[in-house]
Amino acid sequence: MSSSTADLPSLTPNQIQALVVLMVEARKLTNAELRDLAGFALTGKDNKKLVELGLVETDRSRRLLSHELTDEGWRVMRQLHTGVPPKAGGSASRSLFTLLGNLHRGLDRLRISPADLFKQTAADPAGPPPAVEDAPPAAPTGDGDVAELVRAAYRELAARPGAWVGLADLRDHLVGTDRAAVDAALRVLVRQDGVRIIPVTNSKSLTARDRAAAVRIGDEDNHTLSIGAA
Repeated sequence: MSSSTADLPSLTPNQIQALVVLMVEARKLTNAELRDLAGFALTGKDNKKLVELGLVETDRSRRLLSHELTDEGWRVMRQLHTGVPPKAGGSASRSLFTLLGNLHRGLDRLRISPADLFKQTAADPAGPPPAVEDAPPAAPTGDGDVAELVRAAYRELAARPGAWVGLADLRDHLVGTDRAAVDAALRVLVRQDGVRIIPVTNSKSLTARDRAAAVRIGDEDNHTLSIGAA
């Protein structure tokens, strides 16, 4: 999803730092963990504003509050470097925005999103992998599991494991397979190790065919698939 500077909210240095820590940890953090990682907890006006803006979801069901980025929070983090650093943050804020800008440039070159770069895996001690029951199931067909059909089609289309394959080409290869079942399978696969499904950063390069073949995951349309070697 594209965004302009005008879409970005005005944030304080502490609010920006909290968003950055939640982004790089890519998991729910308690205030105790935020204190350890960033030196402060997300409370009071800072917490209230981020929740009201829809950037952070705060769990108040327990005594120790915990926070995580929402889809809108991830969207803003993808664009934050294009905004103006808050003056109150001084050189620290300018340095952080320089880092975010270069991070964006690197992700653009690698064609991956911040969520994909920082997502937790089963091997990460900081957080557990996504629960299997949270993933929408892929519908079976007479020829077998749709996710396996997607993997098989990818292997035929990809020049090598990990190469990018457009979803438009993938769908052409799966003609006759229910579109909703393919979409569900893609949403299951993206949770698995070695699988990446991302948008094309340069939206101007997209054809009508590319746009029509996109799969909606989270808050954005995605156009390309990569599956690494097993």
